[in-house]
Amino acid sequence: QVQLVESGGGLVQAGGSLRLSCATSGRTRRTYNMAWFRQAPGKEREFVAAIHWSGSSTYYEDSVRGRFTISRSRDNASQTVYLQMNSLKPEDTAVYYCAADSSFQIKNDYEYWGQGTQVTVSS
Repeated sequence: QVQLVESGGGLVQAGGSLRLSCATSGRTRRTYNMAWFRQAPGKEREFVAAIHWSGSSTYYEDSVRGRFTISRSRDNASQTVYLQMNSLKPEDTAVYYCAADSSFQIKNDYEYWGQGTQVTVSS
């Protein structure tokens, strides 16, 4: 079993920045592809960004491309993934979830999920 724990959420004004972190523990002998999803009130959970297990490839949802950056620790053994969020907008307000899977994908069917961290952007 793999456990994911997100941190770094909070309240920020529009135009500000936040950096989310996701720490991995448990059965981490293999290196996983990692992603961030988010769910706003009354909406379905949506893909935000993904990073290949090697760190060589990334993919972003159109509304965050150029503002958000996903990265992972250089030490693949720790498998910590980050989401740097700049130029935040009120529509970025959501609970952000970290996810891990053996497949590099943007679909909502990752095997492992964190508990989520709240990001609130005030106008």
